[in-house]
Amino acid sequence: MGRPVTLATCALNQWALDFEGNVARILKSIEIAKYKGARYRLGPELEICGYGCSDHYYESDTVLHSFEVLAKLLESPVTQDIICDVGMPVMCRNVRYNCRVIFLNNRKILLIRPKMVLANAGNYRELRWFTPWSRTRYVEEYLLPRMIQEVTGQETVPFGDAVLATKDTCLGSEICEELWAPNSPHIEMGLDGVEIFTNSSGSHHVLRKAHTRVDLVNSSTAKNGGIYVLANQKGCDGDRLYYDGCAMISMNGHTIAQGSQFSLDDVEVLVATLDLEDVQSYRAEISSRNLKASKVNSYPRIKVNFALSYFDNICVPVCEPIQWRYHSPEEEICLGPACWLWDYLRRSNQAGFLLPLSGGIDSSATACIVYSMCHQVSLAVKNGNQDVLADVRRIVNDETYIPVDSQEFCGRIFTTCYMASENSSQDTYNRAELLAEQIGSYHINLNIDGAVKVIVGIFSMVMGRSPQFRVYGGSSRENLALQNVQARIRMVLAYLFAQLSHWARGMPGGLLVLGSANVDESLHGYLTKYDCSSADINPIGGISKTDLRRFIQYCMENFQLTALRSIMSAPPTAELEPLVDGQVSQTDEEDMGVTYTELSVYGKLRKIAKAGPYSMFCKLINMWKDICTPREVASKVKHFFRMYSINRHKMTTLTPAYHAENYSPEDNRFDLRPFLYNTTWSWQFRSIDKQVSLVEFCLISSLDFSVE
Repeated sequence: MGRPVTLATCALNQWALDFEGNVARILKSIEIAKYKGARYRLGPELEICGYGCSDHYYESDTVLHSFEVLAKLLESPVTQDIICDVGMPVMCRNVRYNCRVIFLNNRKILLIRPKMVLANAGNYRELRWFTPWSRTRYVEEYLLPRMIQEVTGQETVPFGDAVLATKDTCLGSEICEELWAPNSPHIEMGLDGVEIFTNSSGSHHVLRKAHTRVDLVNSSTAKNGGIYVLANQKGCDGDRLYYDGCAMISMNGHTIAQGSQFSLDDVEVLVATLDLEDVQSYRAEISSRNLKASKVNSYPRIKVNFALSYFDNICVPVCEPIQWRYHSPEEEICLGPACWLWDYLRRSNQAGFLLPLSGGIDSSATACIVYSMCHQVSLAVKNGNQDVLADVRRIVNDETYIPVDSQEFCGRIFTTCYMASENSSQDTYNRAELLAEQIGSYHINLNIDGAVKVIVGIFSMVMGRSPQFRVYGGSSRENLALQNVQARIRMVLAYLFAQLSHWARGMPGGLLVLGSANVDESLHGYLTKYDCSSADINPIGGISKTDLRRFIQYCMENFQLTALRSIMSAPPTAELEPLVDGQVSQTDEEDMGVTYTELSVYGKLRKIAKAGPYSMFCKLINMWKDICTPREVASKVKHFFRMYSINRHKMTTLTPAYHAENYSPEDNRFDLRPFLYNTTWSWQFRSIDKQVSLVEFCLISSLDFSVE
């Protein structure tokens, strides 16, 4: 006889401190779950207040309003006849915990389960705001706030590390990071007979990360048997991260249901019907598991007078395993930053974006991401998404507007601007013009030479000397200063046009300025402080040049943007130095003294491999042994660290960027380093020199020996 259970998980586009919107999305997800026959609903981590509240967690208001929302959920008829599992901060004995609050019929809280393993690396700072619950398999009585007591009639409820025992099965909770820990709770819970594991996550997107999460979930049930249900936040909830959904349900090592990774739907509910007998039979033949199970310490069980399965219903069809469909990195770049931009646009109450479009790869990739956003919005409206349509009409200030297609909508909300100077080539002008035409943006051409001459003229009048470019006999300092003036004027003009271009066109609202500096240029510091890299947000700031080139190729093929062909073939250039015979004489890689491919390698070694100058050199003499001598490797490593340390101060003003790479140099909270270095690195570089001499001596000695 089967025991079919129908379980629901979800991905919600929650917004930090948007209690009104958050509770509406939670209730909608519960309503959908019930409509699809589920008797248990799991939501994302800290879904009531939104995951990204940061230091607002210190405020008593955040906990207060979370309990007010909980009271509203408990009182709602929508939450009846289904076990609801929601996330919120809870203070217990004056200690703040990241908790799951699980409740059921008759307005009763079954268990408050605090998080036991906190995420505290990279973008995560949970130990700053929360304390991990360290008392395993221990439960105490928690005194409820009076507002909750009045709703439930309970004075106290169980608080701690326990599992729920329903009439027909046993459920245990994990919270996000606990799945990634080496001693995940699901291991011992599974040995103790827990059949359904749940995980509420606040996991953000990183390129090529999805498979890791999926593998962890599937492997957790492959070794121990069971059903694993994972919920995750989705969207931009107020900062640099994009939470990428991917809600999923797994059983006995196989994916059963897959949620979308990128979507404009604020509420996505994933439901699967599974047979608990399949878990029992799977476990029965794993002898190694069963030997361990006989020795495990039992979890406290909270008895629940409720069944997840329908009595003796053998006619209920159960779900079969599926193959997870992964996006390519190019698709991830196309979809993730575009969804992030849409959330930022609609939640900032602005009328669109302005992008300085230079005709190079970076700004063109940024334009393509905006175009992808417009494509997704138009598609969502065409598919009947009324929430997206309402946001579109509010943004364009037209209650009857319906996007015709991607290009038409792009023309409404996206302005591109080519800012020429006497150092700009006709080629980049043509490329920018053609790309703008193909994506449909409102395009502006202007010349900045007059503004540059005024500013340089003021300096010359005050100081009595006129700076010159290097090609006209000027020094390196003069040459750099004249380049920086052009770059900074473009930033000033970008903000001027962002504020007033819609006004000049008789349209309401202002525009958000988009930056387009990639992660490799930020790492090296190849940008002018307060130039066009300074903007409101930057969708490509966490993406490497190599990946951007692949993304451009993807857009050529999938959006038929033929203008990108010439952009792909042109060498990257800032076009800030005078032309030679009408042709560009300046290239990015020549200016930097390093290739973009090398920068990606340096970035991964510096951040992910935790390598300083000496360790990086030691790794690279083996990695590059076929293309570089040890002395050449030493020279490259020294040059990188010298330039990185000289320019590190620029990271303190870096435009907030979409986080996509684990070697991002973003200074806000991900990559915490000094911004004033001793740029000689004397001790470290001396260690490298000693190693080079030793390697060369060994090489010469081996050659002498072979000759003898």
